[in-house]
Amino acid sequence: MRSRRPKVLQPLAGRPLLAHVLDRVATLKADACHVVVSHEQERIRAAFADSPLAIDWVTQGEPRGTGHAVYRALEGIPDGARVLVTYGDVPRIPVADLEACAGGDGVTVLAARVADPGGYGRLILDPSGRLERIVEDKEATAEERTVDLINTGVLAAPAGALRGWLASCEPPSGSGREWYLTDIVAAARADGHEVAVVESEDAAAVLGVNDRQQLAVQERLYQVALATEMMRGGLALADPARVDVRGVLEFGQDCELDVNVVIEGTVTLADDVYIGPGCVLRDCEIGSGTQIAAHSILEGVRVDADARIGPFARLRPGTEVGSGARVGNFVEIKNATLGPGAKANHLTYVGDAHVGAGANLGAGTITCNYDGANKHRTEIGERAFIGSNTALVAPIRIGDDATVGAGSTLSDDVEPGALALTRARPRTIRDWPRPTKSGNKET
Repeated sequence: MRSRRPKVLQPLAGRPLLAHVLDRVATLKADACHVVVSHEQERIRAAFADSPLAIDWVTQGEPRGTGHAVYRALEGIPDGARVLVTYGDVPRIPVADLEACAGGDGVTVLAARVADPGGYGRLILDPSGRLERIVEDKEATAEERTVDLINTGVLAAPAGALRGWLASCEPPSGSGREWYLTDIVAAARADGHEVAVVESEDAAAVLGVNDRQQLAVQERLYQVALATEMMRGGLALADPARVDVRGVLEFGQDCELDVNVVIEGTVTLADDVYIGPGCVLRDCEIGSGTQIAAHSILEGVRVDADARIGPFARLRPGTEVGSGARVGNFVEIKNATLGPGAKANHLTYVGDAHVGAGANLGAGTITCNYDGANKHRTEIGERAFIGSNTALVAPIRIGDDATVGAGSTLSDDVEPGALALTRARPRTIRDWPRPTKSGNKET
């Protein structure tokens, strides 16, 4: 991956690759889940410290191959158990494939047919069509490389027998050869056991991620599948190839997402919600009939019904927007409540504040909420009118129906219904001599 981040922690749809695998494993309701780790294991364990799945972490030590990894995991598994082996870099493996492998009695190998088998181990069948052996790509003959039935690495086997087969396949010390899990196929056959082959229902989903190009392919396949599912559930997507859901999206009827929308965390849309192009929503609840115009960013926000937001609005955590409220272009709101019908149409900052129902904040209004050490609250009453280019120095309270003249800087409370302004009296100086540069004149 050419990254300082461990491969299994690389993100797909906003979550680590390993998280996707564990989600699928959890559906099998296995007696135990063993995860073998080596490189950056403390970092990997920390990333799953809050996992709802009980994980038995197994330290591999010096990596010596897949056979060695499974052999180490078998140290904590009773002989009578059935073992299913899968991989932390195969995030989209179908649950049906795992169930098909886990449900057998003997050895079951998961295979896939691909157009380009280069780099993958090949499944070599005997004349009767039974699996004879698995040969790694770098050890395959020219004829074997023409085989398009590849090994996915996923298999299931009885724990006791698997332990013995693996022990017999350990390469000699100093040989430089990896300890391959696939060698157990020949060992099992030599022991009189047939090996069943299950062909995957989705070949692209069982391929591992080894570089960023393959990660990008899996990301897009994941998003296309999710987009298809959402559209079948009634969500309108302007272009299913240009939407990214990196979390959970819940939606009502007649919701529409324009192109290049990004959903992160948990986002809930009520009925008739429109999200414009280029918007990012993270951990939001959006009320029915609300429209969010292009290139707006909302994080940790609750919006009531029929609000209008954007374009180019930024709503930060702790923001609540009342029904029918308006938040226009280049408006930033943080930890503040905008009451029903209130308006902040452009070029405004509202932080640590409550804006009453029906209030109107003119262009350039800012709440000065931070004194360099502490945050302070601003309270703006219902139907208050704040003129353009106004600075409200918190803590301050503007009463209901009060008016603040444009260009004012206020630090004292304003009574309900009153007019407050600090606008300087204008004066004109005729024939004003403009300053000139000293030294040589420009030519």
